[in-house]
Amino acid sequence: MAITNNVTEFIITGLFQDPEVQRVCFVIFLPVYLATVVGNGLIVLTVTVSKSLHSPMYFFLSYLSLVEISYSSTVVPKFITDLLVKVKTISLEGCLAQIFFFHFFGVTEIFLLTVMAYDRYVAICKPLYYTTIMDRPVCRRLVAGSWLGGMIHSIVQILLTVKLPFCGPNVIDHYFCDLHPLFKLACTDTFVEGAIMLANSGLFSVFSFLILVSSYIVILVNLRNHSASGRRKALSTCASHITVVILFFGPAIFLYLRPSSTFTEDKLVAVFYTVITPMLNPIIYTLRNAEVKNAMRRLWSNKVNSDREQK
Repeated sequence: MAITNNVTEFIITGLFQDPEVQRVCFVIFLPVYLATVVGNGLIVLTVTVSKSLHSPMYFFLSYLSLVEISYSSTVVPKFITDLLVKVKTISLEGCLAQIFFFHFFGVTEIFLLTVMAYDRYVAICKPLYYTTIMDRPVCRRLVAGSWLGGMIHSIVQILLTVKLPFCGPNVIDHYFCDLHPLFKLACTDTFVEGAIMLANSGLFSVFSFLILVSSYIVILVNLRNHSASGRRKALSTCASHITVVILFFGPAIFLYLRPSSTFTEDKLVAVFYTVITPMLNPIIYTLRNAEVKNAMRRLWSNKVNSDREQK
């Protein structure tokens, strides 16, 4: 007998069950999300309008910030509003859409981080050819390729999920829709889908991380031939990027490269890379980058002066 799909919506258990704890989480996570949007949006605006930030590094940084806003917005707004309601639900279509965009923006970010590592490699290891290799058309193609790679990955993920039958129960033990908890609710064996997901998410994250680590090892080796001031400037830029890579890849590899579970710790790890990390990225890049800070000051000064003139 064929298994029919009679589930039209899912109930989400959320991060915590205690209403008081949920209200405390709301007070904490709402400012964090707003800081994510404002911080990353400020980087996009600063890079766009500042003439001093038109190098490929800042071009990629602006797109990374745009992806961070989109990535966080696929999960966090609903997560925050669900903290104020007793019964948290999401439609089947909404769940599939959340999975699609969550993986789309997440993998796009992985590709962008890899592109940024390549940009630093060319700048440090092939400085004489940097402007030729990393001209604006090449940068645009690299960004477009990152979006395309994220799209292809996400299409594979959603094709695995959309054909699964769900006949009950319909309770997702998480605070958003993701593949691991959703596979547990399918009314069929998901071993093949799980194996494909492991290769498409877990192994992909590991290989990308290894490529990034290898590129920075090459960069660090080549820095020995630079002057002391050149090494300090390059290390400052690379340190910011390496920190973002570790913050992003660490939790992702932890969750997608092992058997699924329902531990609260898993949800807390997911909170880190869906809520906290997107907020930290603009802080990491701006605090360690004098050019970005100076451009933001000029942007703010121009805004203040413009307001004064209008008054």
